[in-house]
Amino acid sequence: MQTAVNLWPLLGVAVIVAGFLLRAHPVLVVVAACGVTGLAAAMPVEAILASLGAAFVKTRNLPLILLLPLATIGLLERFGLRERAQAAIAKVKSATAGRLLIVYLFARETSAAAGLTSLGGHPNMVRPLVAPMAEAATETRYGSLPDALRHRIRAMSAATDNVGLFFGEDIFVAFGAIVLMQTILNAEGIEVNPLHIALWGIPTAVSAFIIHAWNLRRLDARIRREMAAGEKAA
Repeated sequence: MQTAVNLWPLLGVAVIVAGFLLRAHPVLVVVAACGVTGLAAAMPVEAILASLGAAFVKTRNLPLILLLPLATIGLLERFGLRERAQAAIAKVKSATAGRLLIVYLFARETSAAAGLTSLGGHPNMVRPLVAPMAEAATETRYGSLPDALRHRIRAMSAATDNVGLFFGEDIFVAFGAIVLMQTILNAEGIEVNPLHIALWGIPTAVSAFIIHAWNLRRLDARIRREMAAGEKAA
């Protein structure tokens, strides 16, 4: 006999989607979603409140873990971190935005493959260091940049971090996704060694590096074309 599955608790997902679409306060959205899910699952109100309280106690140190690094990066930026990074890369005459980002892609991907996923990131690496250095390398060669080109360089800097992290961490044998894949396959009766899953991530990571490095070389070519066109128009 088949047991009917209660799908009403999935209304909590709809509440989260609607809340973020309406740009409501994230904490209120999450609490509302928990309440809707609990009521749809026929949980007593006391049990819902107890679950919320237990979750809060377990994660009460999480804001410190997230906010303290951001505060440190903010102080470093205020006291000239971006300017120092730009001045340092401006001294390297052969540097371009694409070449710099290829080096960062390699460093990000190899460090993520070793499990060091926290060595990069948008708030603590891309925004204060990588993107300003890529902009400075371009300005050293071509002078002042138009806003559209500046934003493209920043976007490619963020994309480089994403690609390096996403494909690099798949090689790390203790990565959560690898453990999840092994668990699912074992549940289906397929015995798989996590090391084999990680090893099969290497060709994908190498391919991702080559493809994105080519895109970064194309970025350099696009910068040359747009700056040359701007000079002719001037």
